[in-house]
Amino acid sequence: MEKPFVEHVRYIRRDERGSSLYTLSATSSSSSSTTTTASVAVYGLSTEGYRIASSMAINGSKVSLIDESVRMAILLKPDIARTYPNVSSLMEDEPLLDLQPIDIAISNASYVYFAPRIRKVGPDVKSDVMTKFKDAIKALKRGASLIYMLPTGVGGNNENIALIEHMTGMTVEKDVSYYYLPMSTITTASSETLIGSVKSKHDNHISKMLYDPDTRRRLKFVDVNSAELVHVIKTLSHYSGMASILEICKKATDNNIRSELMRSTFADLYIDDVTSGLYDLRIIGSSLDGTGPLMYLVNGSIKGVDGYVKFLIDQIRATLKKRDLKASRTKVAIAWTLDPHEMRGDRIELLSSFETKIKDYISDVERHQEQTFDLYHTDKTTIVIACSKTDFEKVISKNMANQEFIVIKANPLCETVQE
Repeated sequence: MEKPFVEHVRYIRRDERGSSLYTLSATSSSSSSTTTTASVAVYGLSTEGYRIASSMAINGSKVSLIDESVRMAILLKPDIARTYPNVSSLMEDEPLLDLQPIDIAISNASYVYFAPRIRKVGPDVKSDVMTKFKDAIKALKRGASLIYMLPTGVGGNNENIALIEHMTGMTVEKDVSYYYLPMSTITTASSETLIGSVKSKHDNHISKMLYDPDTRRRLKFVDVNSAELVHVIKTLSHYSGMASILEICKKATDNNIRSELMRSTFADLYIDDVTSGLYDLRIIGSSLDGTGPLMYLVNGSIKGVDGYVKFLIDQIRATLKKRDLKASRTKVAIAWTLDPHEMRGDRIELLSSFETKIKDYISDVERHQEQTFDLYHTDKTTIVIACSKTDFEKVISKNMANQEFIVIKANPLCETVQE
């Protein structure tokens, strides 16, 4: 189980304002006061949450970054944000940090971004999200704006709005504002990013805070239900197409056909790409009633992923049989570099499940999730499963001279590329 970030810190003293000052090491850095443009709280010590929080802190906003696992907020100062590009580097280097209780951070914020880490899967995921969402909204002040950054299913934003009004006693649009901006790994050619709001309400502060000079994509404010349905459409069209590729490629048993398909663009489609939307698919599926076409699309996409994992394991077993290898004399190395701090936890859970299923046949299985791939010499025959294009390139570049192991690309054809 993941340890909360603030478990790494050591208590120093309590200051006059009631905030706790903690340090992660003996080093300390002070920052001069800056003119704030907005008071912001980002709920979630996630990669996505930190990226937003650090950007706004550098641009002058007063930012509180909330570690939801311990309900404490880090006061993220500009010098800290400039020094540490991501959550991992912040945790590893252990700088001096100010902390304050979550309710104080949220009650002082004009803008609250909801970007938590979700680690539950299956039927427990919705209750996990709701628990965190309730935690994030109960101290909202009048006039504040909440930006919801997890994807929802059909009707999910209406449920969120109703919960805000029930818990706070305030009315969305009149007393507080609600925005929907789901973080997505699906890239589009559009120069606009849709953000949903009640009656398409525009907020210049949000536009400025979220403007990315690298992509120069501007926010387009649309009705919250429109933004919700657009994300559902984008998710289903993207991942149902991937699931179709996975299923069809299973039919390619002839070597000549497989060779021709390997030259196609989807040869660089990996299990990492296919599983990045599992959370979105599951949350959409949980919002649908009955067994209509939409549910078939969702379930078909999820079953396509599950079926591919089984297919990949079957290919590993077939490799052993083809080469007359004994399971007791074989080792499997899974090269899958995952972000342990990303909001969605489905890929992390799938990796654990994948590892367990392989161990049903081959007991010696290890993960390689670091930035470098170092495979130590062993007397056993080693099969390396490259689960993303980046991991495949890393495996090949670091071990090109090693001819003692087999590399299988976790793409639709389970292509064996080196032996």
